[in-house]
Amino acid sequence: MRLTTFSDYSLRVLMYLGAQPDRLVTIPEIAAGHGISESHLMKVVHHLGRCGLIETVRGKGGGLRLASAPQDIVLGDVIRNTESDFTLVECFGTNATCRIQGACQLNTILREALNAMFLALDGYTLADLLMNPQGLIPASSYPETESQTTA
Repeated sequence: MRLTTFSDYSLRVLMYLGAQPDRLVTIPEIAAGHGISESHLMKVVHHLGRCGLIETVRGKGGGLRLASAPQDIVLGDVIRNTESDFTLVECFGTNATCRIQGACQLNTILREALNAMFLALDGYTLADLLMNPQGLIPASSYPETESQTTA
């Protein structure tokens, strides 16, 4: 199974916010730091907000922050909320028809593998990804300080 870009970007946004809990972060800042399209990130941020994972503050001085503590954000839940299709092979669905369905064990084995992946992901939280928070902030995305803007 391969995660979608949407899930990848969702995890990057959560890590970026988790690495900077004391301030609001903007979409343009995250986009610049990761080289991601702002319009694509807006969709990701909107979805994360609807899922209750982040909070958005509108207006001048607004931005984004985590809605919960990093240790309360389970990675398995994030992936379940950002992926829409866990079909690993055509016969994986409940309404699938296959000419060898009665004898083939592939569906059962793949379902077991998917369950094992989520069992592993459910054992980790965003806090586990934040062991080196400063390393998670690309250098190009640090907010400019007054000394940088006057130099």
